[in-house]
Amino acid sequence: MPLVPRWALLSSGCAPVVLICGWTIAARLEGPAYDPATQTISVLAAYGAAGFWVMSSALAALGICHLLTALGLRAAALPGRVALGAGGVAAFVVALLPPPSSGGSLRHGAVAAVGFAFLALWPVLAADRRGAAPWGLRLVPSAAATVLMVVSAAWFVIEMHNDGAAGAAERLVTSIQSLWPFVVVASCLRHRYDTGPAR
Repeated sequence: MPLVPRWALLSSGCAPVVLICGWTIAARLEGPAYDPATQTISVLAAYGAAGFWVMSSALAALGICHLLTALGLRAAALPGRVALGAGGVAAFVVALLPPPSSGGSLRHGAVAAVGFAFLALWPVLAADRRGAAPWGLRLVPSAAATVLMVVSAAWFVIEMHNDGAAGAAERLVTSIQSLWPFVVVASCLRHRYDTGPAR
């Protein structure tokens, strides 16, 4: 049985696509009053937003993609797969807990923060410390991905606190977090072809 089935490439590849398409379409439905540089994705998923259903559906689909990828990514260490799956569950729950049209939501924010944490930590938790591991599961690239996600999340927090470019910062960190599973799965499949069929 292969350590990464080919369908995991589809589920991991769909994650950034559904997320970016979701916020792009929802922002267009919201119109010029929405500023993607300063306003967060949560504004698009809020009750009463014109693209509420689009953004909520995209977040739910993102969660399902992460869950499927975690199931299929058998080459990764189990703690990393669990963290990726937990991040997927958090994304799905965020879709079920939209914030109100004005003001914040503690439940929505708390679940989103937990999801960010799981998705930032999963690369280093999934790392295979053996020398023959696929590139995306080696310790140095995995740790670099986690550091990049943590730094971009810190930028997001700073921008939120200063009423700055929170939307741009959030889009950066969520793009990295949704793209990294695809990089890992692709590297696992490439590694399998380079080293021959799995036994």
